[in-house]
Amino acid sequence: MAQFQKDIRKIGIFTSGGDAPGMNAAIRAVVRIATSRNLETVGILSGYIGLIEGLFRPLQTRDMGNIIQRGGTILKTGRSADFLKADVRQQAVENLKRAGIDALVCIGGDGSFRGAHTLWTEHQVPVVGIPGTIDNDIFGTDRTIGFDTAVNTALGAIDKIRDTADSHDRVFIVEVMGRNSGFIASWVGLAGGAEEIFTPDANTTVDKAVDRIREAQKRGKKSSIIIAAEGQKPGRAYDLADAIRKKTGLDAKVCILGHQQRGGSPTANDRILASRMGAAAVDALLKGHCDVMVGTDRDQLTLVSLEQATSQEKKTPLDYIQLANWLAT
Repeated sequence: MAQFQKDIRKIGIFTSGGDAPGMNAAIRAVVRIATSRNLETVGILSGYIGLIEGLFRPLQTRDMGNIIQRGGTILKTGRSADFLKADVRQQAVENLKRAGIDALVCIGGDGSFRGAHTLWTEHQVPVVGIPGTIDNDIFGTDRTIGFDTAVNTALGAIDKIRDTADSHDRVFIVEVMGRNSGFIASWVGLAGGAEEIFTPDANTTVDKAVDRIREAQKRGKKSSIIIAAEGQKPGRAYDLADAIRKKTGLDAKVCILGHQQRGGSPTANDRILASRMGAAAVDALLKGHCDVMVGTDRDQLTLVSLEQATSQEKKTPLDYIQLANWLAT
């Protein structure tokens, strides 16, 4: 865990990558805790784009009113391929110096943390990360901001889909987000009573899913719900539906939930998690910690090096999928 010796007077905060419900709660916590510690805070707009272009604005504690319940991020977010260039990173650092920003809080996921880690290793810019991604795929933390809301959003949709699946005796394949992570799929599959769950790292096959559907039909079950993680790009569910139709002749329908899982008001769990992490990020900087991420381990806040968080893979809980299969029999 890296340490620095520098007086912190002004903290810059930005959100990067995909938005996640609860990011605003984290921003609010950082600003209000920093203010209580007699620090200034500056919002950096549109993630690394704002760092490169100098899109900064002061944040006051009153600016944080009425945002804890809002989804998305008031600071906007984005991705920047230009930040991969050394001269562009140098430009971003010069912008920070001109603005008098002493340290950064980065709210985002894996790619965002790689950029933050580089700012420290190349230019010794003190930075603390807060994991904000619905995918829950960051190593070193049990939960990421936005995951709980995304799961509950998807679960609400699946409960509604099950009603129409039952009414028409159909198989529904519901595709959830998660990129290469199976956390959303495994959680909503278990909570939603799915008959089968497809994730990038599980050994589920179409033949196994078909066998499970046929076994259920023999027991008198007329409808089934299958959950599929999107994989590298959306649309995987259509391939699964075609394969199931060809093998069984069943009327397999597809529902891709998409970006609605990112939006909406954050759950109480996400608001609390974001608030705790935001406060911890400010205190970590004041204690001289940097190049770290605030994480959770069995509900206790921890600090994990950004190098560790970005270099190791967080595995999908395959025991959740196994339990879902047992309970669907």
